Amino acid sequence: MADFFQLNPGEILTLAEKAGYEPSGHCMALNSLENRVFDLRLEDGSHIISKFYRPGRWSREQILEEHQFLRDLKEEEIPVCAPLLFPDGSSIAQFQEEIYYSFWPRAGGRSPDELSSENLKILGRLLARIHNAGQAKRFDHRIRLNASTYGTQPLETLESGDWIPTSCKKEYREIASRIFELYQERIESVPFHRIHGDCHKGNLLHGKEGWFFVDFDDSLSGPAIQDFWMLLSRGQDGLAEREEILSGYREFREFPDRWFELVEILRAMRFIHYSAWISTRYKTDPSFPTAFPHFAENEYWEKETLELKEQYKLIQEGLGQKSFRSVTDPLLQEEELSNKDFFWDLED
Repeated sequence: MADFFQLNPGEILTLAEKAGYEPSGHCMALNSLENRVFDLRLEDGSHIISKFYRPGRWSREQILEEHQFLRDLKEEEIPVCAPLLFPDGSSIAQFQEEIYYSFWPRAGGRSPDELSSENLKILGRLLARIHNAGQAKRFDHRIRLNASTYGTQPLETLESGDWIPTSCKKEYREIASRIFELYQERIESVPFHRIHGDCHKGNLLHGKEGWFFVDFDDSLSGPAIQDFWMLLSRGQDGLAEREEILSGYREFREFPDRWFELVEILRAMRFIHYSAWISTRYKTDPSFPTAFPHFAENEYWEKETLELKEQYKLIQEGLGQKSFRSVTDPLLQEEELSNKDFFWDLED
């Protein structure tokens, strides 16, 4: 892993030359916690992006499936950023023993702060087209968004690493387990297909040629609703936005309203999945203690447990079910649900 953290411009420029490019010597690191990403300027003034994948996260087969998905979308003229090919026709190469890397065209544009009614309709149509293409083939190697991969496995990671303090552990586990059970119940009749997987505003860019989607690094087999909820606000604003994005989506593809029952469940699972992701990097990647300075403190986990409990209450209200805890529990009495927008970019 040391080489992954200490990639230097000379090595990166040499790899670009071997791939047939003519770099000018300009090499600028871009902001990414999970992978190592660099902007390279070429002699003709154009730019390419080099992406070095964190060792051990994805296999070669999983990376190639992500790249194939992007090529499938490009063939359907869906605006995405797909990897460039090496002289041997592959989209990835290997540096030293365990670091895969790829080159990409530089995507220009800005991430939106807000989405207008018309923009939501446009994005709805684009998402429907992405899902139509996603359904045409399947992933054989990338993960499925199920109660194990996005639930029990992340929880086990946190518990085996002894991250959750004793004062929170029992309640955190109990709430998490109930959420996983609800997901398992509600997902049974929902179809899975290839999806973006991490579709939030930070992975949308708007430029001269309109909207396009970036960063399919977390693409997986999952329900279509996973690509909706991170784009939408919470509360009443989110309900209005939902209707706008659905009006565009349904021009190309069906979307039953009942799938929205999964939104708050998926949000809760992301809380746990996100914390588990931090825990697997915290002691081995020097950038993580700096990015998340309070992660190892009791206060962090007290807050996480409270937010997970509030989220579970919101799920219960949405499904019309009673809470599994007694109404006499002082932690449940007279609590106001948070209106914070809880989502994160795993590659900030």
